Amino acid sequence: MANTTISGPVISNNGFVGAVTGNVTGNVTGTVTGNVVATAGYIQLRTATATVIATAANAINTTGKAAGTIVFDTTNSKLKIATGDTATSTWVDADGTNAVTPS
Repeated sequence: MANTTISGPVISNNGFVGAVTGNVTGNVTGTVTGNVVATAGYIQLRTATATVIATAANAINTTGKAAGTIVFDTTNSKLKIATGDTATSTWVDADGTNAVTPS
């Protein structure tokens, strides 16, 4: 696959290697290698309620979860960090005070 720089919309079903200049709107699924620069001055995390985080069948636990994934618990206003990549891998509060194992 060739390396390239693209400005504008990018649609790829087979992977993309290169640089994107401009805004990315929507979800990025997969591995991002390199630098992510948020020029708007913030990074937006995935959010979910405590009930959703505790439900193994929910997408927060079945899609894109890996050790180190961060989600904001909107029920308790806390950051949760995944300890593994399975649907039942535990989420631990960033401050270490609580853990939730989805079931």
